[in-house]
Amino acid sequence: MSDQTIELATFANGCFWCTEAVFQRLEGVKTVLSGFTGGVIKNPPYREVVTGRTGHAEAIQLSYDPQSIDYKTLLYVFFSTHDPTTLNRQGYDVGEQYRSEIFYHSEDQKTMAEEVMAELEADGVFEDKIVTQLSPARAFYSAEDEHQNFYNNFSENRYCQLVIEPKLSTLRRKFSHKLRG
Repeated sequence: MSDQTIELATFANGCFWCTEAVFQRLEGVKTVLSGFTGGVIKNPPYREVVTGRTGHAEAIQLSYDPQSIDYKTLLYVFFSTHDPTTLNRQGYDVGEQYRSEIFYHSEDQKTMAEEVMAELEADGVFEDKIVTQLSPARAFYSAEDEHQNFYNNFSENRYCQLVIEPKLSTLRRKFSHKLRG
């Protein structure tokens, strides 16, 4: 029997293909699942979520070993690899489904998220105000298989090169000490 504790984190910060690719590269992250959360219908298909009518955000849910990587580090990665100052938009992706939102799984996660956001604001890290929403975790629905491991499966795709690769470059530059060996 293992004494290893695995915890969950759920983040929405634009297209889940980008977010998934970033968090998959971190030491201590065990699994990353692309999907949807925060909406009004059960088991929404991608084709419905992208219309913006379901209220869901494209999100990832990851499991991680807090002995290898702590939640606060995950938050710093989250804020470093997307623009948390644009409401319902990440680059060319526009709509409520691309919002910046942290879905916390415990009061500790909520408190840490509040602390990190306050720190980033106080330090003037972003030119504009952070608009990231903070909400309790809700039902998480896995996206269809073709949306899982997108960057790993299609890294030569133009979208991967133009949109995801710059986020991975930021990750490598700012968090090289936290990347998988």
